[in-house]
Order: sequence, then C-alpha cells, then structure tokens
Amino acid sequence: MFPEDLNEQQKIRLQKALELKEKGIDPFGSRYERSHQSLEIFNLFGDKTHNELESLNQFVSIAGRIVLKRQQGKAGFIQLQDRDGRIQVYIRLDHVGEEQFDLFKHSDLGDIVGIKGVLFRTKTDELTVKADAFIHLTKAITPLPDKFHGLQDKEESRRRRYVDLIVNEDARRVARLRPRIIRAFQHYFDSNDFIEVETPVLHPILGGAAAKPFVTHHNALDMDFYLRIATELPLKRLIVGGLERVYEIGRLFRNEGIDAKHNPEFTTVEAYMAYGDVTDMMDLVEDCLSSVAFEVLGTHDVVFGDVTVHLKNFKRAHMVDLIKEQTGVDFFEPMSLDDAVMLAKKHHVELEKHFTLGHIIEAFFEEFVEKTIIQPTIVFGHPVEISPLAKANPNDPRFTDRFELFIMGSEYANAFTELNDPVDQKSRFLAQLDQKSKGDDEANEMDTDFVEALEYGMPPTGGIGIGIDRIVMLLTNTPNIRDVILFPHARQKTK
Repeated sequence: MFPEDLNEQQKIRLQKALELKEKGIDPFGSRYERSHQSLEIFNLFGDKTHNELESLNQFVSIAGRIVLKRQQGKAGFIQLQDRDGRIQVYIRLDHVGEEQFDLFKHSDLGDIVGIKGVLFRTKTDELTVKADAFIHLTKAITPLPDKFHGLQDKEESRRRRYVDLIVNEDARRVARLRPRIIRAFQHYFDSNDFIEVETPVLHPILGGAAAKPFVTHHNALDMDFYLRIATELPLKRLIVGGLERVYEIGRLFRNEGIDAKHNPEFTTVEAYMAYGDVTDMMDLVEDCLSSVAFEVLGTHDVVFGDVTVHLKNFKRAHMVDLIKEQTGVDFFEPMSLDDAVMLAKKHHVELEKHFTLGHIIEAFFEEFVEKTIIQPTIVFGHPVEISPLAKANPNDPRFTDRFELFIMGSEYANAFTELNDPVDQKSRFLAQLDQKSKGDDEANEMDTDFVEALEYGMPPTGGIGIGIDRIVMLLTNTPNIRDVILFPHARQKTK
C-alpha cells in the first residue's frame, strides 16, 4: 500500500520504482562517472560537421535529468539537462538492447539517467549523442510541473527553489551569475589593497544602521544578542587596530517588511579606508560598480527592464538641492522645527513623533525625489540627525559628509566620512537613545566599547556599504530581490 497523501501520478511512479528494485536496479542509483558536461560538448564539438564527427567517433559519458521525451516504435529521443544546459540523446533498441530500451520506455520526465555513446548529427543537423548504454540513476516520484513550462505561482517557485531551478532557465542563469558578481567585488577590493575579514553575526549592542533587529538569547552567557543589522562598528574597530583597509561581504538581518526590494536576510559589502573621506568613497563606488559590471557583463551599459543604466560617470547632487528642484522648498534656509512641520503638513508629508528637522528633510527626499532618480546619482548632504556615525560637514554642520547612491529609484550604497571624535560619537549615541525613548525603535544603542576604541585614535576614514542583492538584481535584469536569493523568506503555506 502507498501512503495516503500521494496522488495518482506519484503512485504510478512509485510502483515503477518498486519494479526497478524487482529487476535488481536501485531506483535511487549510485556513483556515475561522466566524461563531459553538455556545455563542454558544445564548446568542443559544436562546430564539427556530420562527416567530421563520424571520423572522430567521439565517445562521451553524460548524465542529467530527462526533460523532454519522444518515442516511436523501436527508437526515441530525450533531452538531457545538466547544470550547464541540455543535449539531445538518440536511443535505438538495436543499439542499447532490450533491457535498457525497456528502461528508456518506462522512464519519466524528471528521471535522472546516465548515457554512454558517440556524437553525431541528425538529419536536422542537431548535435546528438547516439546512446550505446542507458543507465537509470534516480527515479523522480513527483512529476515536473506544467509539462515543463515552469511553476506558474511565483511564491511557490520561491518556496520550492529546487523545482524552479529544474524548470526555469532564468533561475539557473541568475544562480550562476550571482557568485560571479560576488567574486568580481572580491577581485576589485583585493586588487585595491583591502583586506577581507570576518566579523561576528551576533552583536550584544544594536548599532551600525537604523533598522529593527532580530533578537536571540545565548544560554551559556545568559545574554540577549542581536543578529547584526550592519558590519560597520566591528570593521571600524579594525581600522583603529591598524589594518587600514578592510572589507567584508556578509549577511545582514533586519526584522522588517518583505517586498520587491527588501528581504529580512540580505548581503552587503562594507569597506573602510583609513586616511580617506566621503569623496574617496564617491570615486570608489563609481570605480567599483563600473569594474564589477564590466568584469561580469563586458559592458558599462546595463539593461534593466526597458531602461539602459550607464554605470559610468555618476551624477553627484546635494539632497537639499534635489528636494528644491522637485518641490521648491529650500532646506538650506534657516528654519525652526515648527517651520519644517508646517512645510511637511502643507506638502502632505507624514510625520512621526520623534521627527526632528533632519528627519523631515529625509522624509521630503523619500516622498518627492527618490523615485525620480533613474541613472546612477550620488546624493550627498544628509542631515546630522539621521547620520549618527558620519562626520558633520565643516562648512555646514547641519549636514554630514555622507552620500547614498540611487539607481532606478532605489538605494544601492551608503557611505560617509566616518566620525572618529569619541566625544562627538558619545553625544550622538546619547541623542539616539533620546530618539529611542520617543518611539524610534530603529535608533542605535550606546556602544561604550566602540567609543573606547575611538579614544585610542582612529585615523580619518572613509567607509561604504553596498547592497549586493540589489546589484545582482541590476546586473541580471531581475525586478524582485527574492528572485536573486536562492532561499528567500515567505509566509508558511496554508493548507
């Protein structure tokens, strides 16, 4: 008897697995030696003619999943899919014998098999393997979805990424490109004399960004820890320690919403350069992203949707100037918090209890400017109230030497001249605690150890964080962040 939760197709396939066992064949196979992958075959022999292949008599041993199957009488074709692509296989009864041809006849889409044979070209000139042996390796109990046209439900494809990768060439393309993009970031920073480091994922103090954390408990220490929301503060401790140029590609965790641009678990690269400042970071982000795009795609012009994004010669603009362009409001003009509140109400900008003048400027930018930025634009001049770790601008201390990079209406990087004055840093942390008491649950906590580190002396430093997932989205032309993460988070499926 079969388990009750199996459907009719699964029961039929499980019966076939039992019949294989009765024939002395393990339905879930064993080790198999391959001589070639599909792509390797096309690279080596794709330009050979029928006569050249005949004279070569090239033997290959391949393995993969059956994704198409056609049988007529004593012969048939299958398409075999491996990691790199697909290749056609021709199977004849008089070549493989009755026993193996029977295995072929009773095989199903999704089964994994090994093929040994020689290469030839069919009458339609398709490079094909003429099978001398058909070896069963793994029985697929559950059929592939929708006759191999893919999962129609995007949420289901993200929950069952293993199926999505089988049936969706674009999912495989993104999965292959993502590590290449990450390697390109490593190549860039390594070649510019940065040291790659690893810092803790569990943080005892919330800091390094404005975000809601995940909280966990360490039993042996009897302490609560946060899953890190940023790698910033540990990396800057290493600058104090004299490593001078450091970077980390790491996973961050923020207990916030899920949408096309946000996943609670995501990847960034953060880098810090002693004796630099925000202008060095402006040059770095442009040079870095241009280099990464060219290494991966061979061009600085990247197609995203119906827009060509030019990853070279980034525009640079002050946040307040951009707000004035869109709204006519000039936040360079001296004004009180009450004045700013009145402007916000006039322009229907939503306010929160803890908002200062700086928060209102940021809210204006998010409401009226952010979505209008298409080509890469370095937006600098963030208010000091929303930048607790950045140095104040010496010419106008209301603003900091900080920038964010925006492309296609989204933030891709955040950078600043790092605050290295321990007295100023402590007062900023105290201001953050005041904001937390007023209801800002994203405010930083007091990091006494970091202040003490600064007391030993941190050189003038420039720092930057770049969102890896959003760069992968951009370079692969993928509009949803959850499609560049192999295992994104989703609500549990309701029965």
